[in-house]
Amino acid sequence: MIGKITAPRGERVEPLIYYLYGPGRHEEHSDPHVVAGWRHPAELEPPLCEDGRRDFRRLLGLLNQPHAAMGERGFVRPVWHCSMRAAPGDKMLSDDEWAQIACDVMHRTGLSAYGEEDDAVRWVAVRHGDDHIHIVAMLARQDGRRSRLSNDRYRVRNACLAAEQRYGLRSTAPGDRTAARRPARAESEKAARRGLEEAPRVTLRRHVSIAAAAAGSEQEFFARLEDARVLVRKRFSARTPGEVTGYAVALSGDTTRDSEPVWYGGGKLAADMTLPKLRRRWGQPGRPANSRLTADERNTAWDHALRAVDAAAAHLRGLSAPGPDDGADAAWATADTLHAAAAALGSRILRDAADAYDRAARAPYGRIPAPTLAGDSLRRAARLLSAFAFITDDPSFRPLVLIMRLAALAEAVAGLRQSQQRAAQAASALSAAQRLRGASTRVTPAGGSVATRTAAGLADADFPVMPGPVPGSSPAPAPRGPAPAVPKPSPRPRR
Repeated sequence: MIGKITAPRGERVEPLIYYLYGPGRHEEHSDPHVVAGWRHPAELEPPLCEDGRRDFRRLLGLLNQPHAAMGERGFVRPVWHCSMRAAPGDKMLSDDEWAQIACDVMHRTGLSAYGEEDDAVRWVAVRHGDDHIHIVAMLARQDGRRSRLSNDRYRVRNACLAAEQRYGLRSTAPGDRTAARRPARAESEKAARRGLEEAPRVTLRRHVSIAAAAAGSEQEFFARLEDARVLVRKRFSARTPGEVTGYAVALSGDTTRDSEPVWYGGGKLAADMTLPKLRRRWGQPGRPANSRLTADERNTAWDHALRAVDAAAAHLRGLSAPGPDDGADAAWATADTLHAAAAALGSRILRDAADAYDRAARAPYGRIPAPTLAGDSLRRAARLLSAFAFITDDPSFRPLVLIMRLAALAEAVAGLRQSQQRAAQAASALSAAQRLRGASTRVTPAGGSVATRTAAGLADADFPVMPGPVPGSSPAPAPRGPAPAVPKPSPRPRR
């Protein structure tokens, strides 16, 4: 079961109630009715008029009373809205079961704890479909106090897990505070209107990930963002002139109604993309952004990347009964290597694999892991791979070998996250591994190196097969059993 809290909160409850009792955007609403609330549902259900329409005046008046009584002390956006959706294939829950789920959500969030219904917020749960409900609450409490909403999303997630166990629904991963910020509905709809494949927030997060992986210093990081035609706005300290304390990025074509760029701070992209946290990975000076490598240097870069990936995979597989922080730095640095390899080879499949892996890399709360030998080696490999972008004259099969080794590394991270009981991160790593395996098995009879054919503009499906081991590189580690089974996440709820 998935619970989604709408953001930002609403200013007026009337449009939301009208929508929930309306036909829906595609006539998908059927038999809307109240299943739970701060009073018995029979007291709150809007009555039918003689013309067949609902009379919402009493319900709306009751919901708005505490907020009106608070006056200027009330919330500017007092409408709290949460949708709860069961997974496809789950059994159909009854109205009483949905009512218990709604009451548990209100209790866990603290908005309306058990036994405090007459003092807490006023709320209703409306069901207009077989597999979901909508909970609507006004944040003004009936005792005149303001509600507290700390960690309400994680408390709703806990209520979903409890409902899954209570009613035997499909199991989903607990909230581990590693997910990146998702695009808002308005961002996704704006991108669709413009014909974009993804929201600008997702594109910018990828650009920042690639630049951070390739850079060895703050100056090089900003230079790489500018080379990628990303707009950059630095934030300077108010106390120390000239000191950069943060940054924001934007795409040139993504503008507001006033034709101003839509800026996203690093922390709005992901918790580990703030400037102070990015600085912690740049312990060593990087190579100049526009330098070129000789053939011997390129071969050395590939060989170093292969050894680093093999060593990191062996390190992760060697962890027995890993703790919550074990392997965190290697898992985090794996994302840098994936993004660098995808950018160097210009591969769409590798780019999708790097995006799919992204969540598996992060530590909870955006914490930065302590550096380790395996992680530092992977980061050096990422900077080396990023130093030459497309290779047009490399006759070896090293790039293809690297893809296969990266798949093995992603599988090792999936096993680590599964052992740490982080199902969502394990699923992300396993999804990336599957994409990498798919890239390494798409073949044609034609020869030529991976990098040469990619640079020539051929599709990822034209990758050739490696006929044997690459001289000078270590053999691929033997897989230890099948990849861990990870439950697929349930689809996100829709309004």
